[in-house]
Amino acid sequence: MTTDSSAAPTQLFPLVRHLSYRLTPILLKTSITPNQITAISLTFGLLCAICFISGNYIASIIGSILMTASYTFDNCDGEVARVKNMSSDFGAKFDDMSDWMVDASFFAALGYGTSQVMGQSFWFWFGCAAAAGAFIDYVVDLFYHAKNEKDDEAKTREEVASEGKRPDDTLDWIIYIFHKLSRADFCIIVLVLAIFNVAWILLPFAAIGAQVYWITDLFERARGYHT
Repeated sequence: MTTDSSAAPTQLFPLVRHLSYRLTPILLKTSITPNQITAISLTFGLLCAICFISGNYIASIIGSILMTASYTFDNCDGEVARVKNMSSDFGAKFDDMSDWMVDASFFAALGYGTSQVMGQSFWFWFGCAAAAGAFIDYVVDLFYHAKNEKDDEAKTREEVASEGKRPDDTLDWIIYIFHKLSRADFCIIVLVLAIFNVAWILLPFAAIGAQVYWITDLFERARGYHT
Protein backbone atom coordinates (compact mmCIF):
# COMPACT_ATOMS: atom_id res chain seq x y z
CA MET A 1 0.00 0.00 0.00
CA THR A 2 1.40 3.41 -0.93
CA THR A 3 2.01 5.77 1.96
CA ASP A 4 0.33 9.16 1.64
CA SER A 5 3.40 11.31 2.26
CA SER A 6 1.38 14.53 2.01
CA ALA A 7 -0.81 13.61 4.98
CA ALA A 8 -0.27 15.57 8.18
CA PRO A 9 1.64 13.70 10.92
CA THR A 10 -0.63 12.20 13.57
CA GLN A 11 2.09 12.19 16.25
CA LEU A 12 4.30 14.92 17.70
CA PHE A 13 7.55 13.04 17.09
CA PRO A 14 9.59 13.07 15.00
CA LEU A 15 9.38 16.86 14.80
CA VAL A 16 11.23 17.01 11.49
CA ARG A 17 8.32 15.11 9.91
CA HIS A 18 6.19 18.22 10.42
CA LEU A 19 8.59 20.06 8.12
CA SER A 20 9.03 17.37 5.48
CA TYR A 21 5.31 16.72 5.00
CA ARG A 22 4.92 20.37 3.97
CA LEU A 23 7.92 20.28 1.65
CA THR A 24 7.21 16.94 -0.03
CA PRO A 25 4.03 18.10 -1.87
CA ILE A 26 6.01 21.02 -3.30
CA LEU A 27 8.78 18.72 -4.51
CA LEU A 28 6.22 16.35 -6.03
CA LYS A 29 5.07 19.16 -8.32
CA THR A 30 8.55 19.43 -9.81
CA SER A 31 10.64 17.11 -11.98
CA ILE A 32 13.26 16.66 -9.26
CA THR A 33 14.25 13.06 -8.59
CA PRO A 34 14.70 11.39 -5.18
CA ASN A 35 18.46 11.07 -5.77
CA GLN A 36 18.68 14.77 -6.52
CA ILE A 37 16.85 15.49 -3.28
CA THR A 38 19.37 13.29 -1.46
CA ALA A 39 22.18 15.27 -3.09
CA ILE A 40 20.60 18.51 -1.84
CA SER A 41 20.38 17.02 1.65
CA LEU A 42 24.05 16.02 1.51
CA THR A 43 25.07 19.49 0.31
CA PHE A 44 23.24 21.20 3.16
CA GLY A 45 24.80 18.75 5.62
CA LEU A 46 28.35 19.38 4.43
CA LEU A 47 27.78 23.15 4.47
CA CYS A 48 26.58 22.72 8.05
CA ALA A 49 29.90 21.08 8.96
CA ILE A 50 31.85 23.93 7.37
CA CYS A 51 29.94 26.41 9.54
CA PHE A 52 30.80 24.55 12.75
CA ILE A 53 34.53 24.34 11.96
CA SER A 54 35.04 27.98 12.97
CA GLY A 55 33.44 27.65 16.39
CA ASN A 56 31.77 31.02 15.79
CA TYR A 57 28.36 31.54 17.41
CA ILE A 58 26.57 33.03 14.37
CA ALA A 59 28.15 30.45 12.05
CA SER A 60 26.93 27.70 14.39
CA ILE A 61 23.37 29.03 14.24
CA ILE A 62 23.54 29.08 10.44
CA GLY A 63 25.03 25.61 10.49
CA SER A 64 22.24 24.22 12.67
CA ILE A 65 19.64 25.70 10.31
CA LEU A 66 21.43 24.06 7.38
CA MET A 67 21.39 20.77 9.28
CA THR A 68 17.64 21.07 9.83
CA ALA A 69 17.24 21.67 6.10
CA SER A 70 19.43 18.63 5.42
CA TYR A 71 17.32 16.40 7.66
CA THR A 72 14.10 17.72 6.15
CA PHE A 73 15.23 16.93 2.59
CA ASP A 74 16.53 13.57 3.83
CA ASN A 75 12.96 12.77 4.91
CA CYS A 76 11.56 13.97 1.62
CA ASP A 77 13.68 11.83 -0.70
CA GLY A 78 12.09 8.58 0.47
CA GLU A 79 8.60 10.09 0.47
CA VAL A 80 9.00 11.34 -3.10
CA ALA A 81 10.51 8.00 -4.18
CA ARG A 82 7.50 6.07 -2.88
CA VAL A 83 4.88 8.38 -4.37
CA LYS A 84 6.63 8.56 -7.76
CA ASN A 85 7.48 4.86 -7.64
CA MET A 86 11.15 5.69 -8.15
CA SER A 87 12.64 3.65 -5.29
CA SER A 88 15.91 1.97 -6.18
CA ASP A 89 18.73 0.08 -4.53
CA PHE A 90 21.16 2.78 -5.62
CA GLY A 91 18.94 5.44 -4.06
CA ALA A 92 18.87 3.55 -0.75
CA LYS A 93 22.66 3.17 -0.76
CA PHE A 94 23.17 6.82 -1.73
CA ASP A 95 20.84 7.90 1.07
CA ASP A 96 22.73 5.80 3.63
CA MET A 97 26.08 7.15 2.48
CA SER A 98 24.74 10.70 2.62
CA ASP A 99 23.48 10.20 6.19
CA TRP A 100 26.87 8.88 7.26
CA MET A 101 28.78 11.72 5.62
CA VAL A 102 26.55 14.38 7.18
CA ASP A 103 26.75 12.91 10.69
CA ALA A 104 30.49 12.17 10.60
CA SER A 105 31.44 15.55 9.14
CA PHE A 106 29.28 17.39 11.68
CA PHE A 107 30.84 15.71 14.71
CA ALA A 108 34.38 16.09 13.38
CA ALA A 109 33.75 19.77 12.59
CA LEU A 110 32.08 20.47 15.94
CA GLY A 111 34.96 18.80 17.74
CA TYR A 112 37.56 20.78 15.81
CA GLY A 113 35.74 24.09 16.23
CA THR A 114 35.25 23.53 19.96
CA SER A 115 38.90 22.57 20.44
CA GLN A 116 39.98 25.78 18.72
CA VAL A 117 37.72 27.96 20.87
CA MET A 118 38.51 26.25 24.18
CA GLY A 119 42.14 25.46 23.43
CA GLN A 120 41.77 21.82 24.47
CA SER A 121 42.46 19.06 21.95
CA PHE A 122 40.33 16.39 23.66
CA TRP A 123 37.20 18.03 22.25
CA PHE A 124 38.45 17.19 18.78
CA TRP A 125 39.01 13.57 19.79
CA PHE A 126 35.47 13.42 21.17
CA GLY A 127 34.29 14.52 17.73
CA CYS A 128 36.46 11.91 16.02
CA ALA A 129 35.03 9.18 18.29
CA ALA A 130 31.49 10.22 17.40
CA ALA A 131 32.37 10.32 13.69
CA ALA A 132 33.89 6.84 13.98
CA GLY A 133 30.66 5.58 15.56
CA ALA A 134 28.71 6.99 12.60
CA PHE A 135 31.06 5.16 10.23
CA ILE A 136 30.66 1.86 12.09
CA ASP A 137 26.86 2.20 11.90
CA TYR A 138 27.19 2.77 8.16
CA VAL A 139 29.24 -0.44 7.86
CA VAL A 140 26.56 -2.30 9.87
CA ASP A 141 23.97 -1.03 7.39
CA LEU A 142 26.03 -2.24 4.45
CA PHE A 143 26.60 -5.65 6.04
CA TYR A 144 22.92 -6.38 6.71
CA HIS A 145 21.81 -4.92 3.42
CA ALA A 146 24.17 -7.35 1.67
CA LYS A 147 22.66 -10.21 3.70
CA ASN A 148 19.11 -9.18 2.91
CA GLU A 149 19.87 -9.04 -0.81
CA LYS A 150 20.21 -12.83 -0.70
CA ASP A 151 16.67 -13.13 0.67
CA ASP A 152 14.07 -12.69 -2.07
CA GLU A 153 11.37 -12.00 0.52
CA ALA A 154 13.41 -9.40 2.41
CA LYS A 155 11.91 -5.93 2.38
CA THR A 156 13.84 -2.94 1.16
CA ARG A 157 14.90 -0.29 3.67
CA GLU A 158 12.41 2.16 2.25
CA GLU A 159 9.60 -0.37 2.68
CA VAL A 160 10.63 -0.98 6.29
CA ALA A 161 10.86 2.74 6.95
CA SER A 162 7.41 3.34 5.50
CA GLU A 163 5.82 0.85 7.88
CA GLY A 164 6.53 3.02 10.92
CA LYS A 165 6.52 0.04 13.29
CA ARG A 166 6.02 0.98 16.94
CA PRO A 167 7.87 -0.64 19.87
CA ASP A 168 6.35 -3.80 21.38
CA ASP A 169 8.38 -4.24 24.57
CA THR A 170 10.97 -2.56 26.79
CA LEU A 171 13.91 -3.54 24.61
CA ASP A 172 12.09 -2.32 21.50
CA TRP A 173 11.44 1.01 23.24
CA ILE A 174 15.12 1.41 24.12
CA ILE A 175 16.09 0.73 20.51
CA TYR A 176 13.32 3.02 19.27
CA ILE A 177 14.44 5.96 21.43
CA PHE A 178 18.14 5.64 20.67
CA HIS A 179 17.89 4.61 17.04
CA LYS A 180 14.72 6.30 15.77
CA LEU A 181 13.66 9.38 17.72
CA SER A 182 17.13 10.67 18.59
CA ARG A 183 18.28 10.20 15.00
CA ALA A 184 15.22 11.73 13.37
CA ASP A 185 15.17 14.88 15.52
CA PHE A 186 18.91 15.26 16.11
CA CYS A 187 18.91 18.41 13.98
CA ILE A 188 16.37 20.03 16.31
CA ILE A 189 18.55 19.18 19.31
CA VAL A 190 21.55 20.78 17.58
CA LEU A 191 19.53 23.89 16.72
CA VAL A 192 18.36 24.42 20.30
CA LEU A 193 21.85 23.89 21.75
CA ALA A 194 23.41 26.19 19.15
CA ILE A 195 20.98 28.97 20.05
CA PHE A 196 22.16 28.76 23.65
CA ASN A 197 25.79 28.45 22.47
CA VAL A 198 26.29 25.08 24.14
CA ALA A 199 26.44 22.74 21.14
CA TRP A 200 29.81 21.55 22.49
CA ILE A 201 27.94 19.64 25.20
CA LEU A 202 26.99 17.12 22.52
CA LEU A 203 30.57 15.94 22.07
CA PRO A 204 31.16 13.78 25.18
CA PHE A 205 27.64 12.35 24.92
CA ALA A 206 28.03 11.72 21.19
CA ALA A 207 31.41 10.04 21.66
CA ILE A 208 29.61 7.44 23.80
CA GLY A 209 26.14 7.70 22.29
CA ALA A 210 27.36 7.03 18.76
CA GLN A 211 28.68 3.69 19.96
CA VAL A 212 25.35 2.94 21.68
CA TYR A 213 23.63 3.92 18.43
CA TRP A 214 25.48 1.44 16.23
CA ILE A 215 25.22 -1.29 18.86
CA THR A 216 21.42 -0.87 19.06
CA ASP A 217 21.32 -0.73 15.27
CA LEU A 218 23.31 -3.96 15.10
CA PHE A 219 21.04 -5.64 17.64
CA GLU A 220 17.87 -4.37 15.96
CA ARG A 221 18.95 -5.63 12.55
CA ALA A 222 20.15 -8.93 13.98
CA ARG A 223 16.76 -9.49 15.62
CA GLY A 224 14.94 -8.55 12.44
CA TYR A 225 17.12 -10.76 10.29
CA HIS A 226 16.56 -13.82 12.47
CA THR A 227 12.83 -13.22 12.99
